Amino acid sequence: MSSIYLVLDMQNDLVHAGGPNGKSPLGEQVVARDVVNKTARAIAKARDAGVPVAFVRVGFSPDYRECPKGSAVFSGAPAAGIFKLGAWGTEIHPALGKREEDALITKHRVSPFYATDLEVLLRTLGVKRIYCSGVASQAVVQATVRDAHDRDFDVVVLEDCCAGPSAEEHRNSMQSIARFCRTESSEAMRFETLI
Repeated sequence: MSSIYLVLDMQNDLVHAGGPNGKSPLGEQVVARDVVNKTARAIAKARDAGVPVAFVRVGFSPDYRECPKGSAVFSGAPAAGIFKLGAWGTEIHPALGKREEDALITKHRVSPFYATDLEVLLRTLGVKRIYCSGVASQAVVQATVRDAHDRDFDVVVLEDCCAGPSAEEHRNSMQSIARFCRTESSEAMRFETLI
């Protein structure tokens, strides 16, 4: 397999209507853009094309030992009780139908490449193209695109399967990564294995 679909941070804490971000600006954008349903359809298309699916999530040990105390992004997680491994919040949204054979990458920072086994997985599978989408556009999506680009992967972002805290932030994020990837809609996307 020389391509893969990375589904980024589509976990209950961030995208489930009943989760802590369900009523937040990000949660509102996830609903308004129908991100969960579009991602589920994109996953089905990838599977039909023979492209493997891998999920990325952010998670910390129950004592939050890996959580950076000075981070504006993560330092509030312990008090909020979010991103705790073994809890409902770090499970992939049930509508996405994660399978036992799907890789699951757990990260402790914004980028899924930092201190994880993602690159080992990609090199072992012979991946040359990464299809990706998720939340939030200005965080994990941007980090994935930039880090993948610098590791010489071809990257395609499914734009309509991404969301940020506002439509403007999402738009700006897509514009800022345009030089490093291709963007497509999930409806128009034809997943290819590139064998």
